[in-house]
Amino acid sequence: MTNQADTDRFEQQRQEKLSQIKAMGIDPYGSRYDDVESASSVRTRYKDDTEGQRARCAGRIVLLRDIGKLIFITLRDRTGAIQIGLSKSLLTNQWPLAKLLDLGDIIGAAGQLGKTKTGEITIWVEEGGLTFLSKCLFQPPEKFHGLADIDQRYRQRYVDLWANPEVLERFKNRSEIIATIRGFLTARDFLEVETPMMQAIPGGAAARPFITHHNALDLDLYLRIAPELFLKRLLVGGMERVFEVNRNFRNEGIDRQHNPEFTMLEVYQAYGNYHVMMDLTEELICACIEAVGSGTTIRFGERQIDFRRPWRRAKYVDLLKEYSGCDIDDVKSIQVKARELNIEDAGMDDAVVTNEVFEATVEHNLVDPTFVIDYPAILCPLTRPSKADPRYAERFELFVVGMELANAYTELNDPAIQYENFLHQLRGQEESLTKMDTDYVDALKYGMPPAGGLGIGIDRLVMVLTGATTIRDVILFPLLKPVAPEAR
Repeated sequence: MTNQADTDRFEQQRQEKLSQIKAMGIDPYGSRYDDVESASSVRTRYKDDTEGQRARCAGRIVLLRDIGKLIFITLRDRTGAIQIGLSKSLLTNQWPLAKLLDLGDIIGAAGQLGKTKTGEITIWVEEGGLTFLSKCLFQPPEKFHGLADIDQRYRQRYVDLWANPEVLERFKNRSEIIATIRGFLTARDFLEVETPMMQAIPGGAAARPFITHHNALDLDLYLRIAPELFLKRLLVGGMERVFEVNRNFRNEGIDRQHNPEFTMLEVYQAYGNYHVMMDLTEELICACIEAVGSGTTIRFGERQIDFRRPWRRAKYVDLLKEYSGCDIDDVKSIQVKARELNIEDAGMDDAVVTNEVFEATVEHNLVDPTFVIDYPAILCPLTRPSKADPRYAERFELFVVGMELANAYTELNDPAIQYENFLHQLRGQEESLTKMDTDYVDALKYGMPPAGGLGIGIDRLVMVLTGATTIRDVILFPLLKPVAPEAR
């Protein structure tokens, strides 16, 4: 491992080279560089035994081998890598600049295309074809992906991205997944909208919000925990198919599946229900799988996930019985099971205790995509109760590798029931959060069409489809605990 003395020495050497580059009259931080071709394009179009092929690329030096009168460089851009050849015989005037290059520098290279004896496609840079674009003053890490450096990778994502090509590829896949979601929904006549990030009343989910203050209005506001209630207002207004991809904020813990700031997709379709949302979810995620070329079987840690359709649909009560051995109507057996699992159930509603047991015994067993349907209605204040049995709500959650990816309902649109559910939900909450969104109840009184609603956690979806086992690997800049000054 490089110590601080070595770090300082490397930086001093690079500062000296920076001064020499400036002395040559060269701007070490470059300027506009036009007509750049990607590395992958050059490699794809190259033809053996065809003379006169040329290329012009730009990127970062990630490998440099100086063997005297020849320097071989691996140049990396957003699409991959290409080899650059610098020869003293071809660079009479620019050879001194070539000898000042370091790992991490960003350069432009133009010249003839050829192949080395080892068969490597190479740009042989001609006089005037070497362009210095940016000096790297820090020594790049030798093995940035090492386990000991995992925290540093997240803190210095700007290095992680170019030091580890698979990291850049994962984030390219993330962008492709989000673009696919937008295209999929737009093609089905859904309208993308934006709703407030700062809300006077936090709603749409049971979570602790972040609190901020608007000085001009002298008003406390909350970073939203969910956009749900605003999106359903749009259903009232006649926007019958809407979706939003944006951030939610929850002032809660950080672990492999949770980051306080995260990206959600929420979708609402008038005249649908939770079965419509199940079909939509399955089709949408399969479209994302196809877009990133993951295949229907994806490796996640030590497990294999089978995404072949149709996906399993199982009732909450049946899964509870299967994995905990408890009948949902047998409250005493559930309480006994809760104590076996060290669940603190004092003062807890029976339905909440049941759900704690469900989470502890069932969820980790749901590896392949599974729609858990028909949750206890008392847990679902925004959901329409089942007409067949009002004790249960028309709700599903989608689980993959024991992780919740999606949550959906047949939306409750009866204002009287919604008002009573809000009252029940607010009981027991701390006073600062016991605010009812009466405007939303008023909106329902104008009439909201029957509808299906769906939320998908984008970060978790990207985790699963790219095989990343922690949410920090799919968020470019995850929230991290500050480093103590003495540890820097």
